[in-house]
Amino acid sequence: MTTAAVTDKPAPAFRFNKFGTGSLQLDLGILLFALIVIALLAQWVVLDESSLDGNLRFRLKGVGLTGPDGIFHLFGTDQLGRDLFYRVLGGLPWSLGISGVAVVCVAVIGTFIGLIGAWYTGVVRTIVLLGIAAMIAMPFLVLALVVVAVVGRGFWPLALTMGFIAWTAVARVIYAESRGLLTREYVLAARLFGVSKWSILIFHVLPGLRPTILVMGAFFFAVLLIIESALSFLGLGAPLNAPSWGNMLSDSRQYLTIAPWMMFVPAGAIVLAVISLNLIGDGFAELSRKRARAVEV
Repeated sequence: MTTAAVTDKPAPAFRFNKFGTGSLQLDLGILLFALIVIALLAQWVVLDESSLDGNLRFRLKGVGLTGPDGIFHLFGTDQLGRDLFYRVLGGLPWSLGISGVAVVCVAVIGTFIGLIGAWYTGVVRTIVLLGIAAMIAMPFLVLALVVVAVVGRGFWPLALTMGFIAWTAVARVIYAESRGLLTREYVLAARLFGVSKWSILIFHVLPGLRPTILVMGAFFFAVLLIIESALSFLGLGAPLNAPSWGNMLSDSRQYLTIAPWMMFVPAGAIVLAVISLNLIGDGFAELSRKRARAVEV
């Protein structure tokens, strides 16, 4: 077997060892995101139906103060006397859940359309590329606002709306990467042996796209989290009574001078989540570059 044949095969994705992943950024990102996931799991245990209820006697209590009821409020309370620590925990399923469902839709739709455009030629490829270009030309946030205003607010309408609109960048990158992978020797050999189209795309091309999908998935998770918060902030995302981070930011607007912690707490949660996801994306990209250099050598 020749060296070219060996190096042309897709190498495994990213490996973990006892010292970490080999990327400090990825290790830090995974650590931060693991803390968020632990908080997400813990909120199902810690929170009950009364945890998110408010008490007007304890409204606008500062950070780290104990209310008249003897309860310690780590992040203070809001204008309705609701504990902000519990509110941030309660917002995890909304903010991260909506963004997570949306990024899965983005990855699936973008990968499928990119693969179709790379495999077929002629009219099909032209239609795919024109469709991607037309979607990119539309302002994303404005289009999302229009769709959400029509279909209504809620978890699934918001998640599916963002997922069905934001796939264009992923499709373009997957299309470009797939065209390169389709010229590899192992793919050409599979075509010569009569392997079916979908088998080649799923078992030969898709594994080579795994690093790209992971990198873009991490970055898009962060972007969609910001978009979900923006839509909720504008009143077109999660229901007004839902403790999403965007709703919490919206509630804090008229209390910035007397209760700034109402803004800092949800904003800090968003920043922490976005930083962890960007670190994960940068780490995946760094390992992907190292892997590509190792294959070339």
